[in-house]
Amino acid sequence: QVQLVESGGGLVQAGGSLRLSCVASGSIRRIATMGWYRQPPGKKRDLVATITSGGGTSYADAVKGRFTISRDNAKNTVYLQMSSLKPKDTAVYCCNAGAQAMSFLWGVYWGQGTQVTVSS
Repeated sequence: QVQLVESGGGLVQAGGSLRLSCVASGSIRRIATMGWYRQPPGKKRDLVATITSGGGTSYADAVKGRFTISRDNAKNTVYLQMSSLKPKDTAVYCCNAGAQAMSFLWGVYWGQGTQVTVSS
């Protein structure tokens, strides 16, 4: 079993910055792509950014140039540095990971999410 736990959310003023972290733990053999998603109030969940095990990244158009995804493979951790935040960035941010357990079984795992609120 693999668990993902996010941290770093909170309340910030427009134009400010936040850094989210997501740590994977449990019976992990290896982790492939990790990503961040967000779900604004009353809306569907959307992809924010992804990063491969080799460091390749991709971003949603809405966050390009403002958000940076990174990871520390030794710590099984993925980060999301968010800058120039806007009220429309307000959402619950969740991380996910494609991971292989020690049983050799692959699965996609999700964290519970962390709230980010940007005030105007």
